[in-house]
Amino acid sequence: MADNQHTDSPRSAAAAPPCSRVAKERPSAGRGASVLLVGSLLQACSGAPSRNILGSYFPSWMVCALFALILTIIVHAIFVRSGIDATLPVPLIAYLGLFAAFTFATWLIWLA
Repeated sequence: MADNQHTDSPRSAAAAPPCSRVAKERPSAGRGASVLLVGSLLQACSGAPSRNILGSYFPSWMVCALFALILTIIVHAIFVRSGIDATLPVPLIAYLGLFAAFTFATWLIWLA
């Protein structure tokens, strides 16, 4: 009975074409060019810049954010003393904007 299952029938030959009739696809030149383009654009993504601080490596964005937080606290103290803090309509948004501006400025001045 097991021998009857492996017999060649006309239906099984029609369902699977012979290997000689299958056309082999060649990669197109456009695909190769796009792979080279993407590969060349990703070469700069080798790793995040980091700083050695007391023997530990910290990401540079974290150092910039810490410096920006210190600057924002100093500006907040200046604003409170001068009375500008009381006139800010939405202080949270203003200080978040200052924090972002100080972070980006630190990144550009220090790392660019």
